[in-house]
Amino acid sequence: MRFASITQRLQGLGSDKWHVHIEGKRRLAAGEPMLMLSIGEPDFKTPQAIVDVATERLRAGRTRYSNGRGEPEVLKALAAHYTARSGRPITTEQIIFLPGTQTALFACMMALAETGDEVLMPDPFYVSYDGIIAASGASPVTIPVSPENGFHLQAEDVERAITARSRVLLLNTPGNPTGAVISAKSLAEIGEVCRQHDLWILCDEVYSSLVYQGKFASPLDNPDLADRSVVVSSVSKSHAMTGFRCGWAVGSEEFSAQLLPLSETMLFGSQPFLEDATAFALSTDLAETKIMRDTYERRARIVVEHLSQAPGFTCHMPEGGMFIMADIRRTGLSGEAFALQLMEEEKVVAMPGEAFGQAGAGHLRLSLTLEESDLAEACRRIVKFAGRLKTA
Repeated sequence: MRFASITQRLQGLGSDKWHVHIEGKRRLAAGEPMLMLSIGEPDFKTPQAIVDVATERLRAGRTRYSNGRGEPEVLKALAAHYTARSGRPITTEQIIFLPGTQTALFACMMALAETGDEVLMPDPFYVSYDGIIAASGASPVTIPVSPENGFHLQAEDVERAITARSRVLLLNTPGNPTGAVISAKSLAEIGEVCRQHDLWILCDEVYSSLVYQGKFASPLDNPDLADRSVVVSSVSKSHAMTGFRCGWAVGSEEFSAQLLPLSETMLFGSQPFLEDATAFALSTDLAETKIMRDTYERRARIVVEHLSQAPGFTCHMPEGGMFIMADIRRTGLSGEAFALQLMEEEKVVAMPGEAFGQAGAGHLRLSLTLEESDLAEACRRIVKFAGRLKTA
């Protein structure tokens, strides 16, 4: 039987990249005492106040069809959030509510790129980005960023990568897996390159609430870049609501008008009771969100302190997010080989850097989603394992 070409473009770009994590989960389910550092699933409970709103709205009958853009209350909450952040009016007509950041990224990429186009992105990159680009028919063009430079993308790097086929620059700040945060100054410089070459900027901001030092910066908040910027986010990480699948895309009114029919062909509206819970989360100052941010930062310091003792490791404090990107090249093993042997010998599951692009080779991505005692134990096992290797 014949299949559409998109299925071929996506071969090997799905869950195959998660094979170490999947095997770790299988072993955990089978009773092995695995310590899972392989996925960005917050270990915090969804704040009870949010659960209460979702439950109350569910029981109140908020279970019928929604519309393609989003329920009025969540759109108002999002407009208020982005208006306050950017310092200029953001209207509800600029927003599309979608089930999570992943769906929002897919929809936006389908609206911005197609076969024959090129999409630029820093490397290392989140595991699903090349699949999202391939689905549109466009080709990914990776821009290596180095650990020696804190994995920071520079405007001149973008300039060198641009060709006549370039259409979109895909950014992620704070970055997954790198933990790098793009400053307002760097965004302005990168944005000027995009303006000169008429590129869209699509920015994944799902970790925007998890910046450890300084202020989060977004291309949407820069008035010189706003018309060519589209940002996506969700409450998955900020409010530990991963299973709610509540996300959105924000751009110009013109962009949102073009995106709306596309999103409506994918799904016509999300669950109203979950949108109500999201509106509450966005418009309420919840102590739990700050606790989560502070806890991830504290855990990151614990990991860096422990792994500085690991032979062959170089490990720097991330600027944000919920991951550590550890450089293990001096151990003589690839990230893949290290992760597999670590899982086998020490029952610690980490993601090999190769899953995140060529520039991730020779690295491990460690998630900060274990309680501190378990996290410290996982680090001790990693140090012990690294000590058995011959380092370069």
